[in-house]
Amino acid sequence: QVQLVETGGGLVQPGGSLRLSCAASGSIFSINAMGWYRQGPGKRRELVALITSGGSTNIADSVKGRFTISRDNAKNTVYLEMNSLKPEDTAVYYCYIDGKPSSDTRYLREYWGQGTQVTVSS
Repeated sequence: QVQLVETGGGLVQPGGSLRLSCAASGSIFSINAMGWYRQGPGKRRELVALITSGGSTNIADSVKGRFTISRDNAKNTVYLEMNSLKPEDTAVYYCYIDGKPSSDTRYLREYWGQGTQVTVSS
């Protein structure tokens, strides 16, 4: 019943920028952490950035200083501003949210987006 809609992926040249958005919709009571993971060719899925309901962030060293994560609680949306993109940033980016579904507010559950392709190439 909860759906994550990701937008903003695409093809950019090295040094370029992209802004990813992920909006949660459906029967969700509350949202705790929101963030982004990515999986490059032949690699395991890894954490890119995470932001808690309190505003604390966890940013991967590989993107620190280049990527910024933020959230709009009124819209149940998380953003990833990606600057100074490098070829090694090429990956499928997956939105992640954990929260309490309206159907059972006692427990925290994880939700994943379908993934959006980011390709950095000249």
